[in-house]
Amino acid sequence: MRIKVNDEVEVIAGNYKGVRGKVQRVMPAKGRVVVSGVNIVKKHQKPQQTGGRSQAQGGIIEFEAPFSVSNVMLVDPEDNNVLTRIGIRFDENGRRIRYAKKSGADLD
Repeated sequence: MRIKVNDEVEVIAGNYKGVRGKVQRVMPAKGRVVVSGVNIVKKHQKPQQTGGRSQAQGGIIEFEAPFSVSNVMLVDPEDNNVLTRIGIRFDENGRRIRYAKKSGADLD
């Protein structure tokens, strides 16, 4: 997966199309990402017993749900208004370097 944590991305499909945010979490095995401020869902949670005398509080919790990595595209670091694909190249030491295909700027 070429999207990493703290990358600035824009949603290109779905209800949040056009919204930008930073990647908070990446789940490569499932092909999903969590982006801050995008795909907010509500979960009704019952009070839970915690091993001691106290009880975890129940209620309605709002959080960012993961969605498919195919629905986001990287914002080019050189030009903030351009979306770009990510390429991989190797430096002289054989290390992998991610780069923006539109501008050629290194991301790592």
